[in-house]
Amino acid sequence: MLEFVLLQASGGSSPWGTLILFGGMFVVMYFFMIRPQQKKSKDQKAFRENLKKGDDVITVGGLHGKIVSVDGDTITLEVDKSIKLTFEKSSISSEAKKA
Repeated sequence: MLEFVLLQASGGSSPWGTLILFGGMFVVMYFFMIRPQQKKSKDQKAFRENLKKGDDVITVGGLHGKIVSVDGDTITLEVDKSIKLTFEKSSISSEAKKA
């Protein structure tokens, strides 16, 4: 019986089987790689658009600070008493977690 199955498997395969295999691989790749990355990018964009004065944030470089002002695409952070730095909104990585 096993020889019969092996002989069938070694026969010529149809192009439809290969097409279905590659289509299945693309679907799996889409749901495990592409879609989560698009969702993460959309969430990050929404986070940056909703930044407001008083939020504690972390920059891409790891600098922690409190937002003093938001002007268009720039943000001014207060990192220490009377030390204010200006950054682009795109350089804000995440919200600082309160310990």
